[in-house]
Amino acid sequence: MKAILICLFCLSSVLAVAADDPYQSALAALPQEHSHASSNVTPIKLDEAEQIALQANPEIRVAARKVAIAEAHISGTGALDDPSVMYRGWQVPLTKPWDYNAAMNMFMVGQSFPGPGKRALRSQVATDAISVAKAELEAKRREVSAAVRKAFYDLLRTADELRVHDEQVGIARQAFEAARIKYSVGKVPQQDVLKAQVALTKLIEHLVMLEQDADLSRATLNTLLGRSPDTPLEITGQHVVPAQIPTLAELKQLALQSRPELMASAATTKQAQDEVALARKQYTPDFSANIGYMLMPSGSQFRNNYMVEGSMTLPWLNRRKHEAEISEAQATVAERQSEFDAMRLAVFQQIQEALVRAKSAKRLVDLYQNSLRPQSEATLHSTVVAYENDGTDILNLLDSQNTTLDVDYAYFRALADFEQHMAELELTVGAPVPTSGQAGTASAEVTR
Repeated sequence: MKAILICLFCLSSVLAVAADDPYQSALAALPQEHSHASSNVTPIKLDEAEQIALQANPEIRVAARKVAIAEAHISGTGALDDPSVMYRGWQVPLTKPWDYNAAMNMFMVGQSFPGPGKRALRSQVATDAISVAKAELEAKRREVSAAVRKAFYDLLRTADELRVHDEQVGIARQAFEAARIKYSVGKVPQQDVLKAQVALTKLIEHLVMLEQDADLSRATLNTLLGRSPDTPLEITGQHVVPAQIPTLAELKQLALQSRPELMASAATTKQAQDEVALARKQYTPDFSANIGYMLMPSGSQFRNNYMVEGSMTLPWLNRRKHEAEISEAQATVAERQSEFDAMRLAVFQQIQEALVRAKSAKRLVDLYQNSLRPQSEATLHSTVVAYENDGTDILNLLDSQNTTLDVDYAYFRALADFEQHMAELELTVGAPVPTSGQAGTASAEVTR
């Protein structure tokens, strides 16, 4: 009976203290978890975002217009010059300038013809320009696609971190409540309650930064999709880490076949070589032909006549000019070949750097996924149980929670970094990077 009275007294004391507890109102004022705004927007996947960007991105549209301009130009490069028409009046009397019957009147139609092979070479040079424009368009498409992937995974990372934030808020509230109850019965000092409250409040600071990152990533992704930055946007997807990444030699070989910038540089080199051939063709003479009708003065024996005229250029007499044109074209070929070699080395360097970053990011993802996250979560769980049963103090609990939070955030950043480095690797190669096997889904599907 005495034990029952003591228990009832302790319970009434706890309830009385809790009624006057100033921290109860503070706990109620703190949010339990991140409040996700409801939206009627259908979430889009990564491949859908890339397709939208390839169709609507303004920079891609500009590059496509350049291709259209180059294609429209080709039909005119191999065409003949405009025909000409001429009138000539001879021996018009000064005393009777209106008397054309006393003059010789000539009407002529003429056409010039470039030397054999020149028109075909001009068309070939214009065709090379189309190849350059198409390669630049493909490079822009690859660039935009990589940027879309980076922004997409930034937004997905933020969604993962917000989900972890929600979980940690629940744990922090549990610790705050436990510390408050222990303080109310005199088991722990007031400092434990204050420290738990500070830890919960710090999560609100994290929430502000996470929402800022989400808004910035959403604005970037909207811009890449050709939309207004403030357009409502939801994404859905998951991280998939491959089991193995191709070797450097394989990526170099793939880049030589696929990298748009290398293809554009090779096309400009070929264009310069065709211009050398065209410069040599300047030694081939050009021709012109004219045919005309002549009306002789009144009283002439043959008043109606016709005239045929032909001319030919003599380029051999202007050798200095044409040799200079050939030398200039040959120098351009050497310059563009050097540019191609320099670009190839730069591409190989970019591939190696991107490969090193991707492999390092994958190692970090594996480390967090297989070791650090399970260890930190197990430690946090055991610490929560120990604190609730008076087996440890608030400092160990808060330290364990902070460690778990840091590990989770680092894990999702490593995932996003890996995906972004893979996007950079594909950008440096100029084609999708083939991967062997699949290590599995690195995180559950997230909608943001």
